[in-house]
Amino acid sequence: MTPGPVLVLGGTGEARAVAADLVDAGIDVVSSLAGRVSRPRLPVGAVRVGGFGGVEGLRTWITDHRCPVVVDATHPFAQQISQNAARAAEQASVPVIAVRRPGWEPGPDDRWTMVDDIAAAADTIAARGGRVFLTTGRQDVGAFAGIESAWFLIRVVDPPTADLPPHHEILASRGPYDLDSERDLMRQNAIDVVVTKNSGGELTRAKLIAAAELGIDVVMVRRPAVPHVDLAVATACEVRPLLQDLLAGRRTDAR
Repeated sequence: MTPGPVLVLGGTGEARAVAADLVDAGIDVVSSLAGRVSRPRLPVGAVRVGGFGGVEGLRTWITDHRCPVVVDATHPFAQQISQNAARAAEQASVPVIAVRRPGWEPGPDDRWTMVDDIAAAADTIAARGGRVFLTTGRQDVGAFAGIESAWFLIRVVDPPTADLPPHHEILASRGPYDLDSERDLMRQNAIDVVVTKNSGGELTRAKLIAAAELGIDVVMVRRPAVPHVDLAVATACEVRPLLQDLLAGRRTDAR
């Protein structure tokens, strides 16, 4: 039976790069986007938007479409879909290649406070107050809604739908961001603390460099645990050779 398309779970720059590389190699690809952003950057090739309906729905999609490999190139904090993908692929006896970009590491000039989750980040800000540059995404804004001791510059791609803190300004913007702009933004708004997730990558790293240069504190949310998968790589360019080996039956360390 002829195999179907490779499923790329996306929404990231890595996912778009994987899709482009595979399509360029003549490999049939379907990229899946969660649909949480109103105007997403679309990858090349076929695209589906929206959830699968949990593990069972994803397993059914994989089976019905005769998907030979799943590529999990989702955001490092998209914990639920990564867990669902690992379980669904295991049930369907299909291998998973995960693209796991390295996280950021603090340098000698960084002033980071590491916290385990968004709730802990909100507790940290409530205790210290100040002028906050909040860059955790619109889904997490509600965790800061009850904080009256701080002012927030909230940068999001789409407007948040959750309750907002009483003192705030919304900045609708999409990266990548350059160092000069990030430095100017923090100075103009008298920012004294940045709240962000350890997403890694270069698209939004400039804010951390600017914060270090300006002596600004950073509350950094640690990444959630990741599920076990058959193969994990750090960059998009590593996917195609692994995938081609899998499709050719040359890998024996995956299902």
